[in-house]
Amino acid sequence: MAALEKTRHQAQITWLGRVPHRERQEIVGEPLEEMPLTFAGFEAEVHAGLTRPSCSRVLGQHPRGTEIRNVRQISIVSAEELAQIAAALDLETVDPAWLGASVVVEGIADFSHLPPSARLQGPDGVTLVVDMLNAPCTLVAKTIEEARPGHGKGFKAAAKARRGVTAWVERPGTLRRGETVTLHVPTQRAWAP
Repeated sequence: MAALEKTRHQAQITWLGRVPHRERQEIVGEPLEEMPLTFAGFEAEVHAGLTRPSCSRVLGQHPRGTEIRNVRQISIVSAEELAQIAAALDLETVDPAWLGASVVVEGIADFSHLPPSARLQGPDGVTLVVDMLNAPCTLVAKTIEEARPGHGKGFKAAAKARRGVTAWVERPGTLRRGETVTLHVPTQRAWAP
């Protein structure tokens, strides 16, 4: 029996980007047309690597700075949820570069709540594994505040449960703007202790 089921749900890649730096306090991403991925992620991006130092997301499991497997190589957000965040912040749009997004997709409802271990697979077989919901962070709030004064402070509340997911590369390949990815989900039922 297969552990994953291919679904009819597909999404178009509407934006690709990278965060090229670590030295700034705010996040400033830059757009791309294509993103070649290796097992370490997108090598020209600050979140690339097979391992990473642990951060606030996993302090309950590891002391800060402990070397752990990097399951946060890619940050994926949905265009629909970006529009909801923008509306909550009273902005026309939210630039995905402000969020440090790697990929923006359009077409999968309730995107931020995809189950962990779901896969997004591109036309050449490139496959991303969803790790978990990506929590809103204060660095994004600072970036938005700098770009649109008076709007950044509300980011954490506006983006709660809408910040997308973090993911890692299961199969290398290239993502391209305009291409379609297909959702595959685990066949197990939801945990119910």
